[in-house]
Amino acid sequence: MTLPATMRAVEITAPGGPEVLKETQRPVPRPGHGEIVIRNAFAGVNRPDALQRAGSYAPPPGANDLPGLESAGHVAAVGPGVTRWREGDAVCALLPGGGYAEFTATPAAHALPVPKGMALDAAAGVPETFLTVWGNVFQRGGLRAGERFLVHGGSSGIGTTAIQLAAVLGTRVFATAGSDEKCAACTRLGAERAINYRTEDFVKVLRAEGGADLILDMVGGDYMPRNLRALADDGRLVQIAFLAGPRVEVNFAQLMLRRLTITGSTLRAQSDAAKADLVAELEANVWPMLATGRVAPVLHARFPLAEAAAAHALMESSSHIGKIVLDCTGDA
Repeated sequence: MTLPATMRAVEITAPGGPEVLKETQRPVPRPGHGEIVIRNAFAGVNRPDALQRAGSYAPPPGANDLPGLESAGHVAAVGPGVTRWREGDAVCALLPGGGYAEFTATPAAHALPVPKGMALDAAAGVPETFLTVWGNVFQRGGLRAGERFLVHGGSSGIGTTAIQLAAVLGTRVFATAGSDEKCAACTRLGAERAINYRTEDFVKVLRAEGGADLILDMVGGDYMPRNLRALADDGRLVQIAFLAGPRVEVNFAQLMLRRLTITGSTLRAQSDAAKADLVAELEANVWPMLATGRVAPVLHARFPLAEAAAAHALMESSSHIGKIVLDCTGDA
């Protein structure tokens, strides 16, 4: 197709709350070598978008300054050196930024075919979340069948994904959430035990089970020492965010005495090659599960692109279960 000159997009006008997200017009990107341009149908809304909006998570050098790290739609243009994709192919993709727009350019190796039978709004909630979980829980964390796994924020997009993948792959899944309704959603997705953190102590629950072999945490703050107490000997803690802050006092002697491991990662800062390797592994291991419905993204709400501020407000209220997406077509 012939790309238009301009497009609708949502930009961050200044660091601040959801209200700083404003609709604007931007030039439509052109694909560079090894890139494709996607005509976005939907874009996923993620916590890193809110952190970028607040001014605490700057894009890497050279990355698109618009928020949005995942989308689904159709290939609109193909750059030199791209052989897998053709114009019109239905894809979902990890983005370097720029998802809150009608068109986005991304490395072709960061795109995946929309899973068989999956709608585009659901597919837009797959790449960032599933890549984060696969890379941290199974690659970095080394979760194995039969182990005890605790995921905090079990009703979030990350949490609902981690519960499903871990349960399907044969682990004992525990999750924390902030209400009985959210806990019920976690158990429906495959958690053996969901812990309402407002009324229960997850440390006591996990210690009674022998401790967690692996914990996936995005809370940080005072959860850090509690996570270490909740681990079994030889347990692993994987940190992917710090919603309650990155600074806390911890007695690290227990790491030596109990042979614990603390690790973590962010996805956006990794090299294009590392992301491409992770995308290929996800396609090989998880795409068959998505195609057969053994796992699926949990879609909570969709908003028109122009209402990105309302989508952020909902996400930051933590009242949702699963993913929030933006309709980039103008049809919502």
